[in-house]
Amino acid sequence: MGFLDALLGGRRKLAAPARERLFAMTTAQVQLEAGLGLVHRNRAGIVFQPIATADFRSIVEETEELLRGAADDTGTTVTTADDEYGYRWIVLNDPDFEDLVVALNLVSSQLQAGGYGDRLLAAVFAFEERGRPLYFIYNFKRGAYYPFVPAGEKSRDSERELQLRAQVASELPIEQELERWFPLWEIPL
Repeated sequence: MGFLDALLGGRRKLAAPARERLFAMTTAQVQLEAGLGLVHRNRAGIVFQPIATADFRSIVEETEELLRGAADDTGTTVTTADDEYGYRWIVLNDPDFEDLVVALNLVSSQLQAGGYGDRLLAAVFAFEERGRPLYFIYNFKRGAYYPFVPAGEKSRDSERELQLRAQVASELPIEQELERWFPLWEIPL
């Protein structure tokens, strides 16, 4: 047992998920659209749990300013929304899929650099299939994606989610533990 193990009672801090995993969606998007016929809705979002400190608020405001400043070049529009559980959403609209992924990475990187990576919950990419919305959710704490297919008021199409998992497993790091496929109701995308 090493010094840190003794100090931490045998527990070690989990390593942060690799940032490259978020970028896996840029290549998977080709398979999702061309191979599976899904249509990207030109929207993505990131959700995090805000805290009422001046430092946290400053990081979020600066990040939003950076995103809005880059909007002239990228065409990305930025909005924010708070959900019923007190989580904050930064919602991005852009027809260029890669711009969305880069912008989400910017938000997550800024929060992580400020020491607030543990406040990040998920990045969400909005698609549709035959007019029905479906989402790919990236869980920051797990460093993995999972599909979420709403099927009405607080219900989901688990069968379609499992089919999507099988269809994109070679393209995306997929969350293997199904009990961690948390539904996000009322996604503002």
